[in-house]
Amino acid sequence: MTEAGNGRAVIPTTAQSLGTLLKSARDIMRKDKGLNGDLDRLPLLTWIMFLKFLDDLEQQREDEAKLAGKPFRAALEKPYRWRDWAAQPDGITGDELLVFINQDEVSRPGGKKGPGLFKYLRSLESSNGDTRRDVVATVFKGVDNRMRSGYLLKDVITKVNSIHFTSNEELHTLGSLYESMLREMRDAAGDSGEFYTPRPVVRFMVQMLDPRLGETVLDPAAGTGGFLVEALGHLGQQVKTVKDRSTLQQKTLLGCEPKPLPYLLCQMNLLLHGLDAPNIDPGNALAVKLTEIGERERVDVILTNPPFGGEEEKGIQGNFPEDRQTSETALLFLQLIMRRLHRQPTLTGRSARAAVIVPNGTLFAAGVAARIREDLLREFNLHTIVRLPNGVFAPYTSIPTNILFFDRSGSTQEVWYYAQPLPSARKNYSKTQPMQFSELTPCLEWFRDRKENEHAWRVSAHDLLASGCDLDRKHPNVAARATHRTAPVILSTVLSKEQEVLGRMEELARELERLSGTTSCVMVPMHELVKLREPDTEVLPTETYRFAGVYSFGRGVFPSQTKTGMEFSYKWLTRLRKGDFVYPKLMAWEGALGTVPLECEGLFVSTEFPVFEVNARSVLPEVLDMYFRNPSVWPQIAAISTGTNVRRRRLHPASFLKYRFPLPPMEVQRAIQQFRSQLEALYGQRIAVTGELDTLLPSVLDKAFSRETDAMAGVTRELQ
Repeated sequence: MTEAGNGRAVIPTTAQSLGTLLKSARDIMRKDKGLNGDLDRLPLLTWIMFLKFLDDLEQQREDEAKLAGKPFRAALEKPYRWRDWAAQPDGITGDELLVFINQDEVSRPGGKKGPGLFKYLRSLESSNGDTRRDVVATVFKGVDNRMRSGYLLKDVITKVNSIHFTSNEELHTLGSLYESMLREMRDAAGDSGEFYTPRPVVRFMVQMLDPRLGETVLDPAAGTGGFLVEALGHLGQQVKTVKDRSTLQQKTLLGCEPKPLPYLLCQMNLLLHGLDAPNIDPGNALAVKLTEIGERERVDVILTNPPFGGEEEKGIQGNFPEDRQTSETALLFLQLIMRRLHRQPTLTGRSARAAVIVPNGTLFAAGVAARIREDLLREFNLHTIVRLPNGVFAPYTSIPTNILFFDRSGSTQEVWYYAQPLPSARKNYSKTQPMQFSELTPCLEWFRDRKENEHAWRVSAHDLLASGCDLDRKHPNVAARATHRTAPVILSTVLSKEQEVLGRMEELARELERLSGTTSCVMVPMHELVKLREPDTEVLPTETYRFAGVYSFGRGVFPSQTKTGMEFSYKWLTRLRKGDFVYPKLMAWEGALGTVPLECEGLFVSTEFPVFEVNARSVLPEVLDMYFRNPSVWPQIAAISTGTNVRRRRLHPASFLKYRFPLPPMEVQRAIQQFRSQLEALYGQRIAVTGELDTLLPSVLDKAFSRETDAMAGVTRELQ
């Protein structure tokens, strides 16, 4: 029996009943027509749980403050606390509940007007060093409520209200259940090109680096927070005093995650595991110029599995040295990680260090990749490369992967390799038979006492540099001929995946055509959908301003250059908000229009860039973005732009606001939005197909030279 924040005795929920409770909540959500799959259901369940957890935590802190005779300032005010609107069984429901959550302005109890729940949460600001309000505001900037039935939503809220987050037992149980939900999320997001790191690999990397209390730990591609949660548990075992706890809570764990859904899941994951105010940046870690990263931005430990196989836009690539620019995300993140490690020893006297998962191509690709590897060997101690076996990320990608371990102790003298073997009688891992942590234990033991064996060998840095920094080395004592799948098997796999992708694209196209065919668009002038924002920031000569730009030809909004106020003549700027619509007057006719992504929020544009607030109740910003980035629309934009010289045409806000937009019903808009996100997911699957093709040539060569290799092996034995 435990005490709730209001003094009532509550009975702890067992793991079985808690699992049943959450399953019931998800079953209720399946009845709602506004939700489509776990990609919609899990985020909604997460923000509901977030608010319940926050209220339980607030009540517990308030009780502790009263006992200590200290003042307490709540993160949320009435009537926005969970206990005010959600906890009572006979509380608001139906359309009244939807209005309270979704609308910008509502009638509060007593008839007084005020912001709706989401509007209020997004406007919160912290003060006096308490970051709780900022965390809440940032979380809810990327959240919306897609449930259409307020009665079903109330049923879900009632289920979640049965969870008591003040019980340590329930927190532990819920944490485990939440991780299983994240695995389901990983399965759903695997179709979106997101490959989350298996827990055994995360735990292995954390134990290899062994972060110590007093060191700062960063994951610049945090996803749902797996590395940070594991590091939190590792560091929590070192806490002995109140000061230790304060250090862990406030000064230790950092992350970046630009995508709204993983960001929300990351926050909730860390909160459930005991971090009071997670310090997760919702921006793109690559959006900062590399040369602007100084000692204050550096950290002691970096643990990450950055995205690979993707492509970054030119604006992001411009943040890197000219001869190190590439669209490959893995190479950009590797440079960022190298830059963000402290050059001096940490407070614990050890070198700053990193563990990074990279695809095989990073080890041997030419050009930019080779130059980055040379930097790594000459400026860092790349002491270990663990070669992971096939299928670790199955079924989402078959691309071979490795873990790079390096630190700031000096230049590399030699690189140790450890080829992690598959369990005996296994050819691969799979979704139903994943890697187990126990399989990595021999490598952990070897790491502390290194000797060459059937799995481990070393290569001198001199040999690696002489070979053009090719790090793709095989064990010298194993037969030279690699074991590859045959070319027919690889091609069969490629064709199968291609057919799966094409089939899914056809399904999406049919669904979109069905929805579009049952409704018609209404021509609506833009002034009913957007509102012109006035410039809101006065330029000061000594201040520094980070600008955004808009690419031509429908490539969207991107982070641009940084300037001081004295470097330009504008007196006023506009600070961008996520979901704003923006274009440059001079180049709009060439397709330079788009909505502001999360990584550009807070950046500035000059008065030459009209900025519009989008009425999201009428038109989704993503739909507006897709429409105006369509080449067939640009001639219409050119027609309403003015100017005698074709190249100098300008689109003035007054003309744009008169433009008539073909507005689809909201149901179709949501379908279009989902269509776009699922197409991006299919693009991720196409990357996996490319990875399969990368193995084709080695397989063919292996077959072509197999006789010669066997013959040479015989000659070598005779010579010996």
